[in-house]
Amino acid sequence: MNLTNLRAHLELLRAENELIEIHAPVDPYLELAEIHRRVIEEQGPALLFTNVKGSAFPVATNLFGTPRRIDLAFGPRPEQFMRQAVGAMERLMPPTLKGLWGERNLLIDALKVGTKSVPAQQAPVMQVCDTDRPMDKLPVLTCWQEDGGPFITLPLVYTEHPDGGHHNLGMYRMQVYDGQTTGMHWQIHKGGGFHYHEAEQRGKALPVTVFLGGPPALIASAIAPAPEHLPELLLASLILGQKLPLADDPHGGHRLVAEAEFAISGLVPPHERRPEGPFGDHFGYYSLIHDFPVLHVNRVWHRKDAIYPATIVGKPRQEDYFFGDFLQRLLSPAFPVVMPGVKSLWTYAETGFHALASAVVRESYAREALTSAFRILGEGQLSLTKFLLLTDQPVDLADFPRLFELVLERFDPRQDLYIFNKTSNDTLDYTGLRLNHGSKAVLAGVGEPVRELPRVYAGGALPGIRDARPFCGGCLVVSGASFVDDPELPQRLLQQAKAQLAGWPVVIVSDDAAVAERQSSFLWSVFTRFNPATDIYADAEVRHHHLSYELPLIIDARMKPGYPDELVPREDIVKLVDSRWKEYF
Repeated sequence: MNLTNLRAHLELLRAENELIEIHAPVDPYLELAEIHRRVIEEQGPALLFTNVKGSAFPVATNLFGTPRRIDLAFGPRPEQFMRQAVGAMERLMPPTLKGLWGERNLLIDALKVGTKSVPAQQAPVMQVCDTDRPMDKLPVLTCWQEDGGPFITLPLVYTEHPDGGHHNLGMYRMQVYDGQTTGMHWQIHKGGGFHYHEAEQRGKALPVTVFLGGPPALIASAIAPAPEHLPELLLASLILGQKLPLADDPHGGHRLVAEAEFAISGLVPPHERRPEGPFGDHFGYYSLIHDFPVLHVNRVWHRKDAIYPATIVGKPRQEDYFFGDFLQRLLSPAFPVVMPGVKSLWTYAETGFHALASAVVRESYAREALTSAFRILGEGQLSLTKFLLLTDQPVDLADFPRLFELVLERFDPRQDLYIFNKTSNDTLDYTGLRLNHGSKAVLAGVGEPVRELPRVYAGGALPGIRDARPFCGGCLVVSGASFVDDPELPQRLLQQAKAQLAGWPVVIVSDDAAVAERQSSFLWSVFTRFNPATDIYADAEVRHHHLSYELPLIIDARMKPGYPDELVPREDIVKLVDSRWKEYF
């Protein structure tokens, strides 16, 4: 079933008992988000709020918050098509008439990929055009109490290169300042930001159109970690299984996605910045206030009965976790084509995706894995990866404990750890010494095992440590004083307890060793809280310009001064939702 718009998606969810309508009045300031978070924690249904205070538009959330709803939204066809397409590329080299005939069904499907023009009267998004402070009328959510204001959380931001041609569809949160202006959170290494940079260099304003709603495929294409020059509208069409209808805007500018719920059109002037944030983001912390470009809204097109789609992010697992898994499965067959030598690749939603990635790579000659590492770190959004794990062993990369054990069994500290300081960093990752600056690490474990990994700690008391728990074979999590109270704890462990810890390749210093009990808590607490260049401790010597390390590696993954606060709901909102729970449902 091809879901061509949001309402078709909602009807399917309703038919599958995967949607609940909430008719009680709900405040878009904090209350709605708290309801959503509780429902998703219980793996509950999608939600349609029909009575949102201050707006005539209903709000739909949690549309993709379980694996089943992901399957309902997209079905098996996109993944099957991607696997067939990649397989056909191999089978058709060189192309032959017999080979082409064998792939005729795939070629027929490929002819459905693209866009098509429809007249304005066949574009539901163009039923209403609002130019009178239109942003005031949208039910924009404030999700966390320290947020700088209400934010649009599912915006599909469309831009084109100032010289024409290449387009980008990305998802960049938008803080609503007033009825006519919003922030535009263009992060580094993102396509919309590249387009704005080029326009700003020319002293020109960049036209921007922001779509809300439409086919689920449109959302998927906007957030997919696709190669930079792959047109997102074509990817949306591929996922949808048919051409994407577009209509001309009679006021000029970009063509509009005909089946969207809203289309926000405006300009981002050059050299204008405004404080944006804080915002409780998918890392599970508040991203702080920084200056970002400003969108000046000229008009908002929308359906007469438009529905406003939204999501709420925060500590994993949230809705983006399930979306991220789907997109990685979808695109994984293409990774070996784009990056020869990379057999499979995974990034971890529990870490905000960019903080940790892993790959199974080819090692047909000595150190080939390192060439794959450089290729991964040079590929689009993957260039923001902070910590990269590599192995040549077949493994389900989503099973992080098993992957980590395979790497640690094979890891040679004299040659298999590389730390690159003074690199770019994800805008949302505050572990570097300043915004957008940080470091990267590559840890490889290939070939045959070189050690047996301990699974139980029996080394006796450790200086300054009150708790020690294994996360997996070879990785020990310990906790003692906070960073503020004892910043030298990791270094002291290395100096005074190296012999006790010698059997453990990696020792994590955490604020709470109990994070070792679950993969999700371990990944989130560890990889969002350390900068490789400043927080990895190990004895090492320089040999021919290479740092040759000794075990153990001690990683300081405690909270540190300057890190933003964790996301915690406001107590009075929690009590309000408690008291109204039966009213909602």
